[in-house]
Amino acid sequence: MAKRFVAFGELLLRLDTKGHERFVQADGFVARYTGAEANVAVSLATFGWDAWVVSKVPGHEIGQACIDAIRRHGVRTEHVARGGDRLGLLYIEKGASQRPTKVIYDRGGSSFSEASPEDFDWERILEGKDWFHFSGTGPALGPRVRQILERGLETPAASASR
Repeated sequence: MAKRFVAFGELLLRLDTKGHERFVQADGFVARYTGAEANVAVSLATFGWDAWVVSKVPGHEIGQACIDAIRRHGVRTEHVARGGDRLGLLYIEKGASQRPTKVIYDRGGSSFSEASPEDFDWERILEGKDWFHFSGTGPALGPRVRQILERGLETPAASASR
């Protein structure tokens, strides 16, 4: 029987410069969807686990494209809330030789950072799950995300998945 895994965290649009271009040289970016916790869910789904991601994305086409990208890897997304105006961004400038990789986050005002506890039914989300995963980056976005996570951790089903 496959293990059942839930990951709570922000889904992001990752924009990479082409090759090893610097940000100031770039005239375009390569787009993909990511998120630390979603990456764990994708890895575990690849190993045969049943994996869900819990987040919030905008209700428009960019949010749907993000959900579709996560689903392509076998991760379930029915607990991703919809709403808000924007998906958080992550810009990557790949390092070259001795120049390190540079990362710039643009997460302020994202759908996830403005989510509310009412967006998530933790009893339903965690029922029958074996593992509840999160990292420090989500709660670091502010008190609203911390409150959502605390409610999840206080859910009786969460104690069974720790």
